[in-house]
Amino acid sequence: MRPVLVLWLVLGLLAGTGAEEMCGGPPAPSRSIPAPRLSPEEQLSPHMPEALRCDACQAIAFQIEEQLRRAEGKVGRKALSESDYTEVLERSCSQGWESYGLQELDGEKRLVGPGLLAQESMTVMVTGGPWPGRLSKMCHSSVGEQGEAQIYRAHRRGPAALRELLCHGEKGPCPDGKAGGPAPHKATQNEL
Repeated sequence: MRPVLVLWLVLGLLAGTGAEEMCGGPPAPSRSIPAPRLSPEEQLSPHMPEALRCDACQAIAFQIEEQLRRAEGKVGRKALSESDYTEVLERSCSQGWESYGLQELDGEKRLVGPGLLAQESMTVMVTGGPWPGRLSKMCHSSVGEQGEAQIYRAHRRGPAALRELLCHGEKGPCPDGKAGGPAPHKATQNEL
């Protein structure tokens, strides 16, 4: 329901209300911006579609980095204890993920939100729906696959090291050297 409301509101604002015509002003230019067309996999699968896994991984790495950085800031930039970073990682994956959504530009669908490349502003972004659950599930899967200690060690080396660990290499969904682009990815055992 929420994506439909957002779409209706955006299209209503873009189309104009017609007030200019009633007041004698020039008619507002009409624009038609379609919502992304979702494939059956994108609509119904509980898993992140393959073509969006790299974007999702980048969002997950960004959120984990932000949460760990904030937690370290509260303790004066000291290293967190194992129980603390484990709790932060759990909280990172269990967050709402509502600020992420899907946009389509020139036929290419991309996830958009904090930590991801900005897309064209004159497109429709569909939020809610299956995307928050898919991001949460993929985050938990990544943390389980890599392990909390390894993720925290990568975080301590810097954001690039964390993204490299989670998103690149033989298990990562992103092609080497191309952060942010979709890539083929084999489903992990947790995603089957």
